[in-house]
Amino acid sequence: MQIKRRFIAGAVCPRCGEMDRIVMFQDEQGQFRECVSCGFKEKMVVDEGVKELETRVTQERKSDPEVQPIRFFPSPKKKSS
Repeated sequence: MQIKRRFIAGAVCPRCGEMDRIVMFQDEQGQFRECVSCGFKEKMVVDEGVKELETRVTQERKSDPEVQPIRFFPSPKKKSS
């Protein structure tokens, strides 16, 4: 089985400081990041207890009963056949 590696744009190697040289890959032992310039390799630790930051996109939307849609034009009347 061939391991699929993908470059991480803008990532800087913590050892050699080179930018755009970090690849990420996953195998049976876990998820890793590796520098293709100096050989730095680190296993990624994923914390399952970390909650995603709340943004306007991830917020739960609550409907307001006072808010009603506005119609700018009346709906066209259906013709009876």
